[in-house]
Amino acid sequence: MSAQPRPTLHWSPRSPFVRKVMIAAHELGLVEQIALVRTVVRMGQPNHDLLPDNPLSKIPTLVLPDGSTIFDSLTICEYLDAQAGGGRLLPPAGPARWVALTRHALGNGYLDLLILWRNERDKPAERQTQEWLDSFATKSQATLARLERDAPDLGATPFDLGHIALGCALSYLDFRFADLDWRAGRPALAAWHEGFAARPSVLATGIVDD
Repeated sequence: MSAQPRPTLHWSPRSPFVRKVMIAAHELGLVEQIALVRTVVRMGQPNHDLLPDNPLSKIPTLVLPDGSTIFDSLTICEYLDAQAGGGRLLPPAGPARWVALTRHALGNGYLDLLILWRNERDKPAERQTQEWLDSFATKSQATLARLERDAPDLGATPFDLGHIALGCALSYLDFRFADLDWRAGRPALAAWHEGFAARPSVLATGIVDD
């Protein structure tokens, strides 16, 4: 009997958004059922091989065996959760679902902010906009303060997609913003992230700058 075709994930070891999907796949026991294709995307250079699958030229993009596509990371994770029976990484309708989705929105939005901040920091000094840098820094501090406040609740609720998004954002800080020392003065958040980083699904999906 021939093997069943697998969905294909446009993937990069550098993308925190792809990492969210891979952590979800590991947590759901689906990682062996997904084929990976290395896909490079850049803000100023569309990937023409990716455009037929995702006209936005963004990853992650999941191509199903019938040729249809699913994107972005939240949608792909929700699809994987449904494939695994549903309700495991996204709680069913009710208060817990709104909490998970709001946490996901905060983690995802923080990743968007960090990527824009990094792009601005990487510009030559004469091309940087100080107002933007200050705004990014203020929003980052406010996000970290919110997460330090919420860390006890994070640790007390079942692991879900909201935890994945927040953990990936904090791990991206370690990867691209090592100079910020985000753990200083935030013991509860640091302790929560330490537990997150020790999960097998997280250890198996470390970001690599290849």
